[in-house]
Amino acid sequence: MTRHYALEAIRAQPWAILPTHLGAIEAIADRALQAPVLDILRADGHAERYRACLSAVADTGKKMDGTNSVMLNRQGVATIPVMGPIFPRANMMTEFSGATSLSSLMADLQAANASPDVSQILMVFDSPGGATTDLSNAASQIAASSKPVTAFVPGQAASAAYWLASQCSAIWMADTALVGSIGVVMSGGKQVEPDANGVMGVDVVSSNAPNKRLDVTTEDGQAQIRTVLDDLEAVFFQAVASGRNTTVDAVKQNFGRGGMKAAKSAISSGMADGVSTLADTLARLGAASPPLKPAKAAPRRAAALADLQARRKLSEGHA
Repeated sequence: MTRHYALEAIRAQPWAILPTHLGAIEAIADRALQAPVLDILRADGHAERYRACLSAVADTGKKMDGTNSVMLNRQGVATIPVMGPIFPRANMMTEFSGATSLSSLMADLQAANASPDVSQILMVFDSPGGATTDLSNAASQIAASSKPVTAFVPGQAASAAYWLASQCSAIWMADTALVGSIGVVMSGGKQVEPDANGVMGVDVVSSNAPNKRLDVTTEDGQAQIRTVLDDLEAVFFQAVASGRNTTVDAVKQNFGRGGMKAAKSAISSGMADGVSTLADTLARLGAASPPLKPAKAAPRRAAALADLQARRKLSEGHA
């Protein structure tokens, strides 16, 4: 795969991720392992932070049989890490910096819900976000969990990661943690001279599909792309508003406007619920039989159950 096509494959889909990490993903796919954006990430300490967080999660209990990464302690709390960039399925990127596969994550969540030994679920987030594919479905599964799910953020829960965290019953943060970056982005480029192989790329589209190959350097091209991004953003904002028991307008105005917020500011604006540590959060969950914030999670699960029952009755009526 040439550099041009490697980058186009990444840029062809929307992302809910921090810009620096998107640049790193492009560089990795392009195998440009000395790219400046990777030097920036190497220097920010995220790899060491991920390792420390995974080690801390590993210390919370014993590996739960039949799962990818669930740790279960004696108090019945199942801890699930959500680390690194988020992708729909495992791929070459999930081998870098402990990235998360949504399919594996949801399998672990289902296993925790099905286990009689689990009473509470704790999802530990340290992620810059990721691809939007399957993200809404994963968020819905967290919101509809049959067991209370709490989020703890020791590092950052950005964009796609915050989308998932917002569906938990409560969000607890380390005092230096960051949440936010709510929004959707696509990158793009235009080849202006022959590439390293001396081949100039040319796209020709059919007559009735002018938007199939947009020129991202023009206002019209950007407007067409922004329409798609705004549609995805609307789904993102609605999910966050529902998960955090607020309005879409409040999310737009108070949840960072695409930026990140540290713990104190995030809590005051309604994006999170309190400052804690992993140990203290586990202790509270282990001592609690009901969810920490049942008023928010229960109606969503009740609504999901009511919808399922209604569908079953409708099906029986047509049988």
